[in-house]
Amino acid sequence: MFTLTPDLKITSLFNVKDKIVLVTGGSAGIGKMIASGFAHNGAKVYIASRKESQLQEAVAEINADLKKAGTSGYVSYIVANVGSKAGCNSLIDEFKKRESKLHVLVNNSGITWGGPYEDFPEDKGWDNVFNVNVKSIFYMTAGLTELLSKDSNNRDPGRVINISSTASIDPRSEGALSRPGNGTWSYQPSKAAVNHLTSQLALKLAPRHVTVNAILPGVFPSKMTAFGLQTAGDATFVANQPTGRYGSIEDMAGMSLFLASPASSHVTGAHIMLDGGARYNVRPEQVTKL
Repeated sequence: MFTLTPDLKITSLFNVKDKIVLVTGGSAGIGKMIASGFAHNGAKVYIASRKESQLQEAVAEINADLKKAGTSGYVSYIVANVGSKAGCNSLIDEFKKRESKLHVLVNNSGITWGGPYEDFPEDKGWDNVFNVNVKSIFYMTAGLTELLSKDSNNRDPGRVINISSTASIDPRSEGALSRPGNGTWSYQPSKAAVNHLTSQLALKLAPRHVTVNAILPGVFPSKMTAFGLQTAGDATFVANQPTGRYGSIEDMAGMSLFLASPASSHVTGAHIMLDGGARYNVRPEQVTKL
């Protein structure tokens, strides 16, 4: 039944205050953007990644910003490596020691590898990329489903947000983001798998009142894009952006907050492009000639 007098104020529709959030790969780049967005809106955020020093820096920076802003959010960290099922289980076990409920899981950890077409490595090139980019999403989500579904309902579901990429629908593997002669042959198919896994998990978890959606970012400043931005320069990427710029923290935080807020409680299985329309603006010189 519909509420006769729904609360349509922004403070209600987009409220994530006091939500408990876990962001994998949350110490830098897109993960850090997402963690900051939740924390600045009153959520309790855990970030996880392999390097403790980087986690400590991110936590100190975000919490200092929160203190200046006078907001009630808070960020802490868990050291973890989600490149294996055992690593995922270790993170899940540690999180369960600290919390008995999880409102939002952001599966953001991701890696890429560039190499020549004729000699692309199996271990680092294929296996490790799929372990981190795809398998970790499955194991993290499955292992935390109980906490995500606890006390959830169809008006206030648990949330899973998977970070995919526009590369999932773009077959070009050689370009400005990889070194000359190299291609990211495994990255594109791994992100395509993320999209399909998102749909699978959305179907599986809907009866348990957990939504599962994917964000497909275009170019955002991060470790993964640093090489291309430094060597090709900002102008190369901006020229392909109908909006005249690449992605910012506001863009990523805003989309993540939407997918975790009451405003999106009826959204699941969505693959949302966040690229400023760049997919519609491919210039002929950007297409690799075989």
